[in-house]
Order: sequence, then structure tokens, then C-alpha cells
Amino acid sequence: MSNKAFTLTNPESGVTSELPVVEGTVGTPAVDVSRINAEHGVFTYDPAFTATCSTQSDITYIDGAEGILLYRGYPVDQLAENSSFLEVAYLVLYGELPTTPQLDEFVGAITQHTMLNESLSKFFDGFHYDAHPMAMMTGIVGSLSAFYHDTTDIRDDGHREIFARRMIAKMPTIAAAAYKHSVGQPKMYPRNDLDYTSNFLHMLFAVPAETYEVDPIAAKALDVLFILHADHEQNASTSTVRMAGSTGTNPYAAIASGIAALWGPAHGGANEAVLNMLGEIGDISQVPRYLEKAKDKDDPFRLMGFGHRVYKNFDPRATIIRGYCHEVLQHLGIENHPLFELAMELERIALEDDYFKERKLYPNVDFYSGIIYQALGIPINMFTSMFAIARTVGWAAHWCEMQNDPAMRIARPRQIYTGSPKRSYTPIDQR
Repeated sequence: MSNKAFTLTNPESGVTSELPVVEGTVGTPAVDVSRINAEHGVFTYDPAFTATCSTQSDITYIDGAEGILLYRGYPVDQLAENSSFLEVAYLVLYGELPTTPQLDEFVGAITQHTMLNESLSKFFDGFHYDAHPMAMMTGIVGSLSAFYHDTTDIRDDGHREIFARRMIAKMPTIAAAAYKHSVGQPKMYPRNDLDYTSNFLHMLFAVPAETYEVDPIAAKALDVLFILHADHEQNASTSTVRMAGSTGTNPYAAIASGIAALWGPAHGGANEAVLNMLGEIGDISQVPRYLEKAKDKDDPFRLMGFGHRVYKNFDPRATIIRGYCHEVLQHLGIENHPLFELAMELERIALEDDYFKERKLYPNVDFYSGIIYQALGIPINMFTSMFAIARTVGWAAHWCEMQNDPAMRIARPRQIYTGSPKRSYTPIDQR
């Protein structure tokens, strides 16, 4: 809390209140309106909460105008270049980069938690073969609370830590098992000799009948993508986790609610929408026509994977992953595949066309991640599941932070009622 304040005056009563200014380390300050109803009898109105700060947090900072993303103060580009996903996971959870012994202990703990209870594995058989992986993940994660009664005391620091580590460890296993169920293949057990992303690729693509060698280039690209998706401040799914968690529900139910929110095409499904858009365009010869459609405000066609609601200049994550996208395509020798040629032509025009440059409609992280996932052979309906694996780190960190916040109360947004005023019931024979 700073010494600054805004003054609010009720035009009817003349009552005046001082609204304290709340300032963080960096970024836009906020006006504390928590007592506005008690003092003036009104609420604030902010559809979609686009101008409302719901909490104070130490985890992630975004400056959309300047294209800045920090995890615990560290620029995401430095982390993507020098770190690993599990090191970043430690940073996001604990607030500081780990020492070597701390990282070794953390990685060891994550590795030991990757297996699923065999009874839990049987839950997948209850889903239809063509169930969406996100539907399976929502159900399976929600059911985890039925297996860990002894470590779900949300007031216990040790239990919260076990939960966070368990979720980060098991989410790749759950996602891979959902995929295996959808294609009718046997589920692969995790391997403790592989790193986090290599182990996931093994569980996703290996079969018992033959040896599977993990491509290190693929594993590295996936690791970087997971770093870029680890957290993104108070986005829709993270806010959902916090809102559900504010009720005191068990943490697995809170994470399941976040998975359900992430599933929406306006949130985690954006990279899936990119591939669907490329499929609609169909051929590189059609790019000019579709770009004209995108420029026509009366045309329903929209370029997916371009621009960002938060980043008004450029998405810093896209700048990082663009190089890995081109590297993966070249490494796999598929840069001349019609689909990827089409994607690269869209990218080239967006970076050169004045229309897109003036409106800052640059390719975002969803554009490149969708292309990388497709190149690695990951099916489109698994794209959002990939996002969920990475974002589990942020969800768990925010849930733990919220439980430690003495100001935490059950979330209860208000509304402006626009329905009928109070009226009397009319008997059916009089209507």
C-alpha cells in the first residue's frame, strides 16, 4: 500500500472517500475499492475483470505493452535459453533458482512420483475410445483426491508441497495415457532414466513391441515450450483454479477445474485452432485470398495464432520459440511439407505486410507451438493437453500461494441484475 489515493465522491449524497493506491514492485498500480459498497452502496462494474486485480502475487509479471514476461523476476527468454523445465518449475514453486543439491532432490522427487496407481489406470477404460483427451484428464485429475486422503490437508505446508510435486510429476503420465487410450495402444510406464520431456515422449509414442529412441531435438523443443507455458499470471484457467481453491476444496479438484477452463478454444485451444485454420486455407496458393479475408472486418474469417490479448506489441514467447520451430522442421526434413510451407508463408507475410505490422498482429506462441506439435507427430486433439502439462506448474504455485495468503477469502464476484423486478405469482388459469 502506498501513500497515494484517489478520491471518490457520491454525486447524490456528497459523501467522499479516499481510495488507497496499491502498488507492486513494477507494473500498473491498482485502486483499492474493497470498501466502496460499504461506504457508497455501489459496486464496481468490470465485465470479464479486464481492469480488476483479484490478488497480489509474487510469481509472474507481464508487461503487455513492452512484451515482457518474468517468472519470479527472471526474463523468460533467459530461462528458455539457459534453464530446463524442471528448474523453472522449482523457481515458480519456491521463488528462487535452485542450487545443484536442491535441483537434484527436486528432480528425483518428481521422477519418483510419475507412476499412476494401477486402480487409477483402469479409470481410462471407462471412457469411450474417441473421448477428447482433455475430458479424460479433467476426470482423472479430479479423481486423484480419492487416492491421497493422507496428504490433502490444505492447511499443512508439507501436504501442499507433496501435492504440487505430485501434480507436476503425474500430469505427463495422465496425458500420455489419455492418448494411448484414444488410439487403442497399451499404456507405457514412465522411465526413471529419462528426463521430463523425454519421458513424456516415450510414454506417448513407444510401444512394447519395439525400442523407441527419443529424439533429443524434439525433447529440447518440448522442454522450451513447457517453460514458455509454465505460467502466465491471472489468466482464465489460473483464475479458475484460484477461485475453486478459495472454497477450500481439495487441490486436485481445483486443478481439474483449471483443466476444464483451459480446454476452451479461446484459451488453451488456440494452437489447435491454428492447425484447423491452416487446414481451411489448404494450399499456399490460397494465402493471398485468405489474407484479404482477414483484413475485411465484415468477413468472419480470422487469422488464428496472430496477435495476443495481453501483448500489444509482440509475444516474447513467440520470439523464443520461432527459432526452435524452424530448427525442428529442418531437423526432421519436413520444412517443404505443404502444411509447413503454408505456415511459413503466413509467417513471412505477417512479418512484412504493413497491415499486420501497423496492428502488431505478429505470430504468437500458439502459432509456433501448433506447428511444432504437428511436426513431432502429436495429434491436434492433444495440443491442449500439452498446454495443461506445462501450466500445471503455474496452477500449483498459485494455489499454494493463495493458501498462504492471510487475505484469502472465498471468491464472490457481484453482478448487476437486469431481470424482472419483484412480482407476484399468477395461477396458471389466469395467465
